[in-house]
Amino acid sequence: MASDLETTTRRGGARARAARSGVWYPRWYWPSFTAPGLVWLGLFFVLPFFVVLSVAFGTVDPLFRTPLPVYQPWYWDFATFGETLSKFFVGDRIYLSPLVRTLVYVAAASLVCLVIGYAVAYYTARYAGKQRGLILMLLIAPFWISYLMRIYAWQSLLQPDGYINDMVSLLGFERVDWLAGKPITVVLGLVYGYIPFMILPLFGFLDRIDQNLLEAGRDLGASPYRTFRRVTLPLSKPGILAGLVIVSLPMFGDYYTNDLLGSESTSMYGNLLDAAVYEAGRGPEAGSLVLILIVLVMLPMAYYLRETRRSTGGT
Repeated sequence: MASDLETTTRRGGARARAARSGVWYPRWYWPSFTAPGLVWLGLFFVLPFFVVLSVAFGTVDPLFRTPLPVYQPWYWDFATFGETLSKFFVGDRIYLSPLVRTLVYVAAASLVCLVIGYAVAYYTARYAGKQRGLILMLLIAPFWISYLMRIYAWQSLLQPDGYINDMVSLLGFERVDWLAGKPITVVLGLVYGYIPFMILPLFGFLDRIDQNLLEAGRDLGASPYRTFRRVTLPLSKPGILAGLVIVSLPMFGDYYTNDLLGSESTSMYGNLLDAAVYEAGRGPEAGSLVLILIVLVMLPMAYYLRETRRSTGGT
């Protein structure tokens, strides 16, 4: 009885405040704005994800060796998923090396993207002035060209007789076969492909930092370095986390960078997926690899969501 009275009083108070302000909305009004997004998410994420589950836990056509999805969860077969998972930790562990390489390459490429991207974003937000628009346009310009075409261009540059080796030889060093399965080539290829996704969110956060906070730090006697470390860097942490998530998640599934700039010795997790998808009879295994990858990428995403909620005052 008391709870009903409290609820009625709360509703009456809300309506009274709405009446004073001249605007009153029903409780369902603002949540209804999420309906289009929820419908879109259901059509283009939930349903495709269910199809992936049906393929991973389904079977294979005995004649054509094509995957046969099983859409009834009570008929799902988890044997293929268990076998795929065992290839990471049991026997020859043939899938463990590509997974480890992927983690190392993604971590190295993300770190390089962060260092270079933060410097570019900081300069653009603080000191670019009238050149800010030009710099942002140059950052977006690569998206006008297909990523594969840009990697093909780098492939030509890195050939033994390419321009990169020509410059190396002019400096007195021996020519390097950059395309002979060198990890640094794959890492730099990842950096080149994804660094704009790091710069743009960092610029957005750095540009919104209140200049009065920076001036207050200098007025209190802090050096430029200390002001950056104690004011700018903490305030830009959400942008750093957003940039790291945006660049690292697609790197986990990237396979064409290694296909064009690396070799089998530098194969990544995405190459395992690519091989399983296009090889007859391995459809359920490809679906299982997708599910394992989803679990991997959920870890940094969960950390990002937790830190973002904490920075905005959530619990």
